[in-house]
This record gives sequence, structure tokens and C-alpha cells, in this order.
Amino acid sequence: MKKFAHDHIVPNQEDGRDKKEQVADMFDSISKRYDFLNRFLSMGIDVSWRKKAIRELSSIHPKNLLDVATGTGDMAILAYKILRPEKIIGIDISQGMLEAGEKKIKSLGFEKNIELKRGDSETINFPDNSFEGITVAFGVRNFEHLEKGLGEMRRVLKPGGKLVILEFTKPHLPVVKNFYTFYMRNIAPGLGSFFSGNKKAYSYLHESVQAFPEREEFLKLLQDAGFRDTNLKMLSLGICAIYCGYK
Repeated sequence: MKKFAHDHIVPNQEDGRDKKEQVADMFDSISKRYDFLNRFLSMGIDVSWRKKAIRELSSIHPKNLLDVATGTGDMAILAYKILRPEKIIGIDISQGMLEAGEKKIKSLGFEKNIELKRGDSETINFPDNSFEGITVAFGVRNFEHLEKGLGEMRRVLKPGGKLVILEFTKPHLPVVKNFYTFYMRNIAPGLGSFFSGNKKAYSYLHESVQAFPEREEFLKLLQDAGFRDTNLKMLSLGICAIYCGYK
């Protein structure tokens, strides 16, 4: 199986455990402050990014959705509010994030429509052709084996189903690129450390973004995994992108 540069980026290079274990522990440690830091560090723009990604599924009117790397359920909750499918399943490897998400879902009264489960993107515990749509928001960078994760998502999609991935990219405009790099390398880890007590989590964020295959290169990976009619849309001057593909 092919390895990518980002596969070797882990929260703590001195920790001998594999990426999956480290990422799960990292998110467990920041789960109580995760939503606040997402809003704070992105100045709230991440909510609009998620909404735009979810609306990419509007044309297929999915009845059932899988949200991979669901975290605290932000994407699943917004998807239910916007698309009103019959059922959304969210999976994540971090129990701490899932527990935080379950509290939000219960407070909204969405328990019948959104279910969160412990699950791994590389071994999705559902039969072939189970879902009409799949979303992943800022999660594919955390896959330990990217090709395997993409293949698993295609496997559980129904024929004609659509995958929508929202992920950070590296801006190309010089002024934006310089500011973004400075912010992600210096400001975000400091603020992340102050509010969550885990500086390495936000240093990992920057390092994993820098190493991740993006734009046309990532579209090629989707095509190699068997997705068709792939496309991408850049958001906020190239800070992130929406990638789409059909089974």
C-alpha cells in the first residue's frame, strides 16, 4: 500500500505508537475545548465552509448519510439541519469527541436521526452499498492509510452515491500564503496550548496540512480509488477546499 508524506506526520514524533493511536489520544485530550477552538481559531468561518460542503449533497437528496471522522458531530448536525435525511451515522476513533458530540445531539433532540459510533475510517463497520452520501470535514489528513480510507468510503457508498470532503489546503497567493503560514505555525499552536493545554495538537494541524496531497493531486487519488466525476472548489482564497466524487 502506498504511503504519503502526511501518513508519517504524527502529533508526537517521540511517541512510538502509530498515527491512529496518537491521533485518538490527541483528540481525546482536546475534546472539551474542541468546538470553542474551532470557532475561535477560524473566526467562525469554519461553519460556513461546512454548510457549503453539505449543500454539495442537496442535488441527490440523500436519505442516509455517513459522516466519517465526525468528531463532536458538527458536520452531522449541520447536515441534518440542511438536508433532513432520515438517518445520519457519525463515526470517529476518539471516544472523548464522540461523548462531547452526543451531548450536543441530545440537547438538540436529534437522537432519533443522528447516531454516533466508535469507528475507524479504514475498516468501516457497514456492508457494501450502505449510504447514499458520505461527508468528511477536516478528517482525511488524520487517516493513517489514505488510500485504504478512500477505498472503504467508496465501498460503503451506494452506486450513484456522493462523497464530499472538506479539507485544509495551502494558499497559493503570496500575501495570503505568508499570513496563513505564520498564523498556523506560530499563533494557532500558542492559542491552542493556552485554551486546551495541548500545543502539539495544533502544531500537528499545521504540519499535517503542509504534508497532505491537495488540489489536483488529491483529485487523482479519488479517481484512483474509483470515484468518478470528481471536482474541487476552493474556499476563502485557498485556505481550504471541497472535494467531491461519485461512485
